[in-house]
Amino acid sequence: MYGTRLRALSIATLITLTGGFALAAFYAPEDADQGFMQKILYVHVPLAIVALCGFVFAAVCAIQHLRTGESRWDLRSYVAIHMSLIFGAAVLITGSIWARASWGHWWVWDEPTLVSFLIVFLLYATYQPLRFSIEDRDKQGRYASVFAITAGAFVPLNFLAVRMAQSYTHPRVFATANGGLEPRMKVAFYVCLLGMALLYATLWKYEMTSKNTSAQIKRLRRRLAGDEGALPRRSASPTLEST
Repeated sequence: MYGTRLRALSIATLITLTGGFALAAFYAPEDADQGFMQKILYVHVPLAIVALCGFVFAAVCAIQHLRTGESRWDLRSYVAIHMSLIFGAAVLITGSIWARASWGHWWVWDEPTLVSFLIVFLLYATYQPLRFSIEDRDKQGRYASVFAITAGAFVPLNFLAVRMAQSYTHPRVFATANGGLEPRMKVAFYVCLLGMALLYATLWKYEMTSKNTSAQIKRLRRRLAGDEGALPRRSASPTLEST
């Protein structure tokens, strides 16, 4: 199911990302103040947007898990959070590089955008330790879903709070008061954003495919070992315990 059209998705991701980075490097003009270093924006900001959207997607899957009780939704939520944490780590790394080049410091604690994203990242970093500290599979899935929903609701609230803050050091990509991005910058930015979204979807599908395949292999091995009677005839949805 998850491996369907993965090759086409992978090729589309590669083409879009390559095109986006090429536009950012050669088509979009350099920033008047920061010069070429400002082009890290085309990596840093799309990573942040996609990571936060991934957390919200995980919350939606968690709602479906609590509503239906199907383990496949729990697994989708888990993989979405896993992918967003990887993207989030990349956001913090690229953000620190950008801060060092722009402000002369690796981190600025009085900047609400940076600190708020770090809080969200650390909040979700507790997801896996919390989840796997629970041995019962059903309770594990339910508690993890409640966590994903609660944390997912915090993401847009946190975003709104940052947007309402008065002190801005971090550049506003979608600002309108100061004109926002130059048209050629917008083209490069949106292509990079689309590429990052495709990259997230591709990696998510690859991990889901891996876990689904692993679960099927384990079921086949148990049947070959003579334990077929303890398993359902039809393949069930993969769970984190079985993968």
